This record gives sequence, C-alpha cells and structure tokens, in this order.
Amino acid sequence: MPAAFFFVVRATVSDPAKRQAFDAWYSREHLPDAMKSFGAVKAWRYWSTTDPSLHHAMYQFPDQAALDRAMAGPELKRLVADFNRDWPDVTRTREVLVLVEELVA
Repeated sequence: MPAAFFFVVRATVSDPAKRQAFDAWYSREHLPDAMKSFGAVKAWRYWSTTDPSLHHAMYQFPDQAALDRAMAGPELKRLVADFNRDWPDVTRTREVLVLVEELVA
C-alpha cells in the first residue's frame, strides 16, 4: 500500500454562537484557499460529536515531499495569519500524519 500523507488542523471554537459563522467561513473561504495553496489532493472537515466545540480539517498530499513543501512554504504563514485575523479567539493545534495501514470491509 502506498503511503498517504496528511496535515490535520484541530480548532476549538469555544463560543457556540460563533460556530455557524466559523463553519461557513471555513467551507467557503478557508478550506478551498488552503487546499489550492497547499497543493493538496483532497481535503475533509469534521465537527466532533463528542465535543461540539472541536473542528478538524484534514488535507491529503500525494507524497512526503509535497507535504514538506506545503509546511515550509510561505502559503502556510499567510493562511495562519488570515485565520488569526478572522478568528483570533479560536485556538488550534496542527499535526502531520502518515497512513500506515488501511482495512476495508
């Protein structure tokens, strides 16, 4: 199985009154911009049902080199600055993952 490489951003939108606006902004502006800017091949977004304040965005890259370029490039800094400008109270963590196994029923 070829490896798949992912960049995951976990955001905490603590104020329930801001979640709908955050969701719309992420869907219409941020996700398409990030996907294009990173050169990602796929992107997903999730809201946690365990903790409704948690939002996850996942970007898939064709290989490690493409992911490394995205993480080191100027576009990441711009995207982070845009996010901080529009959502200063939303905290985030970032993680890089590699798929090592996949089972399909």
